[in-house]
Amino acid sequence: MPRGFRILGTSRANLSDEEFRQRAGAAIEEFGRETTRGGSWEAFRDSLSLVAVGNGLGALSEAVTRTRKELGGDPRLLHYLSLPPLAAAPVVRELGDSGLSEGARIILEKPFGFDLASARELNATVRAAFDEAQVFRIDHYLGREAVLNLLAMRFANGMFDPVWNRDHIDHVQIDVPETLSIEMRGDFYEHTGAFRDVVATHLFQVLGFVAMEPPASLDATELMVGRARVFEAMRPLKPADVVRGQYAGYQDTDGVARDSDTETFVALRAFVDNDRWAGVPFYLRTGKRLAEGHRQLMLAFKQPTRRMFPLDRRYQAESFGCDHLTFELGDPGGISTKFLAKVPGPSLQLGEAEMSFSYATAFEGPAGALEPYERLLHDVMTGDRTLFTTSKAIERIWEISQPLLEDPPPVRRYEPGSWGPEESRELIAPHRWHLPGHRV
Repeated sequence: MPRGFRILGTSRANLSDEEFRQRAGAAIEEFGRETTRGGSWEAFRDSLSLVAVGNGLGALSEAVTRTRKELGGDPRLLHYLSLPPLAAAPVVRELGDSGLSEGARIILEKPFGFDLASARELNATVRAAFDEAQVFRIDHYLGREAVLNLLAMRFANGMFDPVWNRDHIDHVQIDVPETLSIEMRGDFYEHTGAFRDVVATHLFQVLGFVAMEPPASLDATELMVGRARVFEAMRPLKPADVVRGQYAGYQDTDGVARDSDTETFVALRAFVDNDRWAGVPFYLRTGKRLAEGHRQLMLAFKQPTRRMFPLDRRYQAESFGCDHLTFELGDPGGISTKFLAKVPGPSLQLGEAEMSFSYATAFEGPAGALEPYERLLHDVMTGDRTLFTTSKAIERIWEISQPLLEDPPPVRRYEPGSWGPEESRELIAPHRWHLPGHRV
């Protein structure tokens, strides 16, 4: 943090500064890497105060003016809006009307709209108060070390990028199954669903990193443009290429309609129609109450044109191929590659082998890693836009999603603890979903 800073919390509740500081301290004790014992916490604690905003932002404007005088100099202003789109729009308008947008930066939490029309409306509201360079649309998924390692591995090593194309890759899987239910978020989830909550945000952004062309440099603008071009090349989603599911018991959750058609599971097939990826399917999957939790990207390589080695029957049955590269996108993250090697012995028999890298044991291990939000908030304060997206890219994502949103396939029931509807396995056939220790 800079030497001089203040954090003004906002709330509809009329809490005192001390109550706000106590809540912050409890959160740090539960989730933070630091503790509230020591001088660093005391200094941070004194920077916190709370402003009641139940009747507009007048009190906030006064607090900002007062705090700027206390700090002296010309401190910058950063707004963090963790609000749904319908609530964010009027707040953004009032920030502009009150002059609090001048020279400020603003962070917007997902979802960035619910469809193309709402995304365009929200973007127009934001642009009326802020220049695009002031706006940071935050997606914590892109702050993960393992996601960033995609860039390093692909573009810093000459062995990977030459085969990162349709001539060598059979298909790509981006898979984020979760064991958790929607918990207490029934009302939110009922109006959002798995596609809007995870696929149209996290997974499409990861796809953008995977499929982008080599940038001219690691400049933030180059990387943002590279991902945007991937979205421009994506085909609109066909409802026939999507499987929606809902776990048994979801409709019993508070805030959920008893005849709800909201999906808690989605699997889909997408295509990027450019020279690098034409014809290569990208399979994306996520869901609640599934058998295991993972965050994984897998690239399956094509089999050799000419098979010279006899294969064990079990490898002949693996239609996605035995050679694939896997990125574990969870914490601490890692990379593994599987391939066929000769089994020791007198006969020429092949067996599956693996090489792996883990952040848990490499470099400084987890202790040296930044939390995703920690990294992204730091990037906003320094003005680094590498891991953020533009209004144009957001609108394009909703544009390719519109056919699905207008004509969604019916939800299929699945049992908690399973791998989702059977139709998701039919979607990827003759391939299989691949997870560590599983081919499902």
